[in-house]
Amino acid sequence: MGSTSPAELAEAVRTACLTGGSWPQEALRALTRAALSEDQAEAQEATRQLFVRVIEPLADLFEPRLCDVYVRLFSEIVAQAMEGVSAAELEARYQRIRHPRTCHEEPRVVYVLSRVTLGADIAVTSVLLDAARKRFRRAEIVLVGGEKAQRVFAGEPRIRPLLIPYGRTSLLRDRLAVWPRLRALLADAADAVVLDPDSRLTQLGLLPVAPEDRYFFFESRAYGAETSEPLSRLAARWCAEVLGVEDAQPFIAPISGPAPAEVAISLGVGENPDKRMSESFEKALLRDLISQGRSILLDCGAGGEEAERARRVAAGLSQVRLFEGAFSDFAWAVARSRLYIGYDSSGQHAAAAAGTPLITVFKGYVSQRFFERWRPCGQGPVTVIPVSAGQREEEVLDRVLAAAR
Repeated sequence: MGSTSPAELAEAVRTACLTGGSWPQEALRALTRAALSEDQAEAQEATRQLFVRVIEPLADLFEPRLCDVYVRLFSEIVAQAMEGVSAAELEARYQRIRHPRTCHEEPRVVYVLSRVTLGADIAVTSVLLDAARKRFRRAEIVLVGGEKAQRVFAGEPRIRPLLIPYGRTSLLRDRLAVWPRLRALLADAADAVVLDPDSRLTQLGLLPVAPEDRYFFFESRAYGAETSEPLSRLAARWCAEVLGVEDAQPFIAPISGPAPAEVAISLGVGENPDKRMSESFEKALLRDLISQGRSILLDCGAGGEEAERARRVAAGLSQVRLFEGAFSDFAWAVARSRLYIGYDSSGQHAAAAAGTPLITVFKGYVSQRFFERWRPCGQGPVTVIPVSAGQREEEVLDRVLAAAR
């Protein structure tokens, strides 16, 4: 299969996984070899195809049977990539740790692993952090993850950061290289417990980083499969079952930010253009809000094309103030605004966690279960507007503006 492209290999594996649960072994081995290639360009493209076409779809559908498919598939990938690793042993361990069990320990330290993406860290990881600080009142709470996540919770004095960078666009070998470092930090957990909210740091719980009796895993892709509840509520339900905390909820704790406006808006979509409406829709939204006398703080996102788009949309609108900076600073302003509007992104979860009234334009979701799981929920009013394929933008805009009024 040497002449087959990474995209073709990934598509063959993906189709087989989604339809029957088995995959062409030769295609998976060839794709993994390409992702581990010494040729940087080849490794980068193969890694991208592996995660975007195969790994992420298995998770985004939130089907319990696909959790098993993922475990078998990624165990083979890890065994091929790392000498001395047994795919069978990884699978067997996963089957042991995936079932919730009551935590009776009273540890000195509680490690909570980041989910890596900011929206997931607010919607899910923060619920586990909240439960940890309520359940383990004498323990040190440590958030393990990247700097962006740490800044979102920097204002909570009980949470100590432990920086473990993980690049969402890194090569396969670099993503897996996080495992030995994390294992070295957490393996001696005689006086600690580890809470894993389905983290990318452990490749969704597959890679062991601590003794099993001190490790508690929230399998968010399958937990509560019989319900249509969002992930924040499922995480809270898991915390009640495992930690005995009945009132865990999402929160944010940034330490500073810009002056808020009446309406905070983010047009960021996390590099997924399918989530976005047209620029004409976004311009009309800003103009209509201004006609209502609203002041607006518009986030320029992570820079690059998203920032350029925000500048184009806001051009000539003096009532729109652009924000360029860290997401944690924007989250500070969101928490102090009277309304938040955005797409399915981290901003909606920050607003929900802060209790800020919010409107989410939810477009480009891959399944109904994905929509149900990732819709925001919080203590403030939440309006989620699902957008179906072919739906008129004028209709969506009317619904957003009606909710904003």
